[in-house]
Amino acid sequence: MSVFQRELDRLASTSALEVRGRVADLTGLTVAVNDFPAAVGSMCRIERRGGGALRAQVIGFRQGQAVLMPLADSLGIGRGDRVISVAADATVGVSEELLGRVVNGMGDLIDNGPKVHPETHYPLYSTAPEALSRPRIAEPLATGIRSMDAMLTAGRGQRLGLFAGTGIGKSILLGMIARYTAADVTVMALVGERGREVNEFLEKDLGPEGRKRTVLVISTSDESPVLRVRAGFVATAIAEFFRDRGKDVLLLMDSVTRLAMAQRQIGLAVGEPPATKGYTPSVFALMPQLLERSGRTSHGSITGFYTVLVEADDINEPISDTVRGILDGHVWLSRSLANRGHYPAVGVLESISRVMVDVVNEEHMMAARRVKRVLATWSEIEDLVNIGAYATGTNPQFDLAVQGKPLIDAFLQQRIEEGVSFEVTCRQLRALDEQLGQIEKRLQKNGTKKPATMMAG
Repeated sequence: MSVFQRELDRLASTSALEVRGRVADLTGLTVAVNDFPAAVGSMCRIERRGGGALRAQVIGFRQGQAVLMPLADSLGIGRGDRVISVAADATVGVSEELLGRVVNGMGDLIDNGPKVHPETHYPLYSTAPEALSRPRIAEPLATGIRSMDAMLTAGRGQRLGLFAGTGIGKSILLGMIARYTAADVTVMALVGERGREVNEFLEKDLGPEGRKRTVLVISTSDESPVLRVRAGFVATAIAEFFRDRGKDVLLLMDSVTRLAMAQRQIGLAVGEPPATKGYTPSVFALMPQLLERSGRTSHGSITGFYTVLVEADDINEPISDTVRGILDGHVWLSRSLANRGHYPAVGVLESISRVMVDVVNEEHMMAARRVKRVLATWSEIEDLVNIGAYATGTNPQFDLAVQGKPLIDAFLQQRIEEGVSFEVTCRQLRALDEQLGQIEKRLQKNGTKKPATMMAG
C-alpha cells in the first residue's frame, strides 16, 4: 500500500465531528461520561476545572454511559467536567528517524532528542496479515546466542516466547539478542518495567551498539494500564512500518504477562467477569490479536521474541499456556541452571523451535539431536551420579552422558560481552558433535561391563 493511499484511508476513517460530553461519575480507575458517543479506543481530553486537561481513552460502555480510563492520576476530576474527543482513530507516527530513539506508550518521544517528523501514520489495532499471504519461513535469523542458534534456531518471521521466572537473567538475554542479532532493525517494548531499570537497560544491557539500530518503547509499571497495553501495540505498529520498508525486523516485547495484567485491570474496571485466575475474557482475546501480527510477508519480516513471566515457575499457568499455544516455539529459562551460574540459563530440553527443521541443514539438525540425546540421558542419571550410586561401565550411553556433559555445558554457556555469529556457532556445534561421536565410538569399542550393583540409599 502506498503512503498516499494509507493517508487517504486514514482521512476517511477520521471523524470530522468533535464529540463532547460531561463527567457523570468516577469509580476506581474509570470515569463515566454522559452523552459521549465516541468509539472504543478513542482518545479524549478531560478538562478539569481546577487542574488542567487530562488525557483518557474510551474502554467501553455501561448503562448508556461511555467508560473512560485516564492515562494519569484521576485526582482533580469533578462531576460536570467537560470531555472532548481528540481523535477517532488510533495511530502512531512512524519514520526511519525513530532508530536510536525512545518513545512512550502514546508514541511520543521521551529522550529529549531532536524532534522527529513522521513520514506516515500506522494504525495501532490493524489486523494480522492474511494466512495465505504469508510466505513459508525458510531462512534462519541469528540471535548471537550460541545455545539458541545451535539448539533452537529461529527463522526470519518466527514468533518465539521466552518463558522465565523473576531473577533468571531475562533482561540480560534480551539485551544480548538486541546487540548481536543479524536483523536489520530491532524494536523493543518494555511493558510494565520498573522505572529504575530503564536507564540501566539502555546503558548496560543494550549499550551504544545495540541502541543505534533499536527503537525503544517504554511504559513503566506506575503508568496507566491503558498506556501499558498501548505500548505493545505501538511497538508492533513501528515494527510493521520497518517490515513494509523491506527490513528484517526483530520485535522484543518484555513482557506479555505485564501487558495481560494491564488488560485485566481494564477489563475488570469496565465490568468484565473474571475468568481463569482473575483474567478477563478480553485478555485471552487480545493475545492472538497482538501476537499474530508478527511474521513474514512479501515485503519483509518481523521475528518476535515475547517474554512471559512465569508465576511460581509454573509454565502451565493461564497466560503461559495461552501464549505457548499461539507462538511458533518457546525458550525456557531454567532457575536451576541460573542457580548454578550457568548463563544464559536456556533449558534446551524444555524448549522447542517449531521451524528449526525448515531453516537449518541436515548436518546441523543431526548434531543438535545428538546433543539433546546426551542431555536427556544425563537428566535420567544425574541424581545417581551425584550421590555416587552409578558405576562407570554400566551403560555406554550413560558413560557418554557423564563424559560429554562438561563439553556440552561449556558450549551452551556464553559471556554477556560475547556475541557469536551463526557461522561460528555452526562450526562449534559440528566440533562438539565430533567430540561426542569420538567418545561414543571409544566406549563402544571398549565394550560394556556387566551391570554393577547400585548403591542403596
